[in-house]
Amino acid sequence: MTLPCVVAVPARLESSRLPGKVLADIGGKPMLQRVLEGCGAAQAPAAVVLCTDSQELAEQARQWGFEALLTSPACESGSERIASVAEQLVARAGGGDPERTLIINVQGDQPFINPAVIDAMVSEFSRRSPTPEVLTPVYRMGAEKVHNPNVVKTLLAADGRALYFSRSALPHVRGVDPADWPAHTTYWGHVGLYGYRADVLQRWNSLPRSPLEHTEKLEQLRLIEAGITIGSFQVAGESLSVDTAEQLEQAREIALAIFTSARPPKGDP
Repeated sequence: MTLPCVVAVPARLESSRLPGKVLADIGGKPMLQRVLEGCGAAQAPAAVVLCTDSQELAEQARQWGFEALLTSPACESGSERIASVAEQLVARAGGGDPERTLIINVQGDQPFINPAVIDAMVSEFSRRSPTPEVLTPVYRMGAEKVHNPNVVKTLLAADGRALYFSRSALPHVRGVDPADWPAHTTYWGHVGLYGYRADVLQRWNSLPRSPLEHTEKLEQLRLIEAGITIGSFQVAGESLSVDTAEQLEQAREIALAIFTSARPPKGDP
């Protein structure tokens, strides 16, 4: 039985690394619109909801045909932002029991989000027993990304549990030149989606402050420090997250290639 679920997209205008990025033009549309439309193409979720502290973004989302919930500007992470409106999200998912309702957090900076990954996450939650607390997709990382600090890595246990997340390479291969590490072990990249059982998000503000989260600036470390299990499932490829000006340019190049190839030749009906 497929569990009731909703996609929540946390977004704010004042990104610390790239201010205003969610409204940056990518292939003729604002990045946030591309994220919402990509999520909307998934089959399993009952709704896609923008969670933001910006009235401007909320109004834009509604014009694009999506729901929006206003949150406090004091929220320090995307997960905290959606946790602050978790009860409203459960209602939009059509669920009653938070332990049997899924809230999928898709970051507002993933313009090429694959809706099939969202549906795969719902399927993974629905088939596993007991229902996982948190799930996230991972992918086999190419050697060229292992030492890139803009790409988040995941250290996995043999059973697929996420042991740690970092912008540094995990694990460290002792006694080997770092350039050769990928030849000695598998490196896993993290796709910026988290699937939460709704009751986990409802407890977010009661979780202890996380020194690791503060140090790495990665919100999922709060869960790990609190003893909450983050499971994983493998997907075929990554989804570009736009955190830097260089990644924004990369996204524009990808969009140009996609939409140029999709355009019919001149003269076709």
